[in-house]
Amino acid sequence: MQDRFNSLKGKTILYTGAAGGLGLPTTLRMLETGARVVVLDNDPDKIAALETEAEEKGLSGLTIEKTDLSDLGTLQTTLARLSGETGGFDVVINNAAIYPSKAFEYFTIEEIQMVQRINVEAGIVCVMAALPHMKEKGWGRIINIASITVSGGWEGLTPYIQSKGALIALARGWAREFGRYGITANAVSPGAFPTDAEKIHPDLEAYEQRILEHQAIKRRGTPDEIASVLMFLASESSSFITGQTINVDGGWVMI
Repeated sequence: MQDRFNSLKGKTILYTGAAGGLGLPTTLRMLETGARVVVLDNDPDKIAALETEAEEKGLSGLTIEKTDLSDLGTLQTTLARLSGETGGFDVVINNAAIYPSKAFEYFTIEEIQMVQRINVEAGIVCVMAALPHMKEKGWGRIINIASITVSGGWEGLTPYIQSKGALIALARGWAREFGRYGITANAVSPGAFPTDAEKIHPDLEAYEQRILEHQAIKRRGTPDEIASVLMFLASESSSFITGQTINVDGGWVMI
């Protein structure tokens, strides 16, 4: 399978939120294949960590654009420039997300709209920017990062859950519409991985116990295990898989 991953060599990957906990290992592995990775992120500390690791490993092909994904007009302009500089995007990974947590009745409509703008609409803008190049080349990969929360059992995250459900639906719609052009679209639904996102839970020890009780595999997942799935879906190895949602959750959700 590693040889098939080499199909990423020379490809340009647009990756939102790629400097974060689940994004960084995938970015490094994609760079190792000879791909060019264009990172859209806005966390200076995580960006610096990614730059340092790539430099220490002697990896080239990394482009980082500090971007406010909530500003869709500026995002369109930025993507048009980056597409021109790189020759177009072959792979889009929509990963960036915000996840405010509170009871639904305390959200304002503006807060809900902000979650949708960053988690969903920014991803739509990314696909719009990549689509002409993908259609011209007759090849493309779109990967939306969804969430285990879509399967239920989580309180206080309704706008986030709504946004992740939208990404699954978009992957299915894009898969049907773009398949004729050699473009696949899939979603990856991570389980409860140990990242900064867990800090929203007040009792982390009880939270971890709940996770292990629900999972079939009685250990925490690692970001590298998400990276392996993303590498697969971005490569030639997944050429006949589209419109699917792959759960990477240690057997929490079995549907």
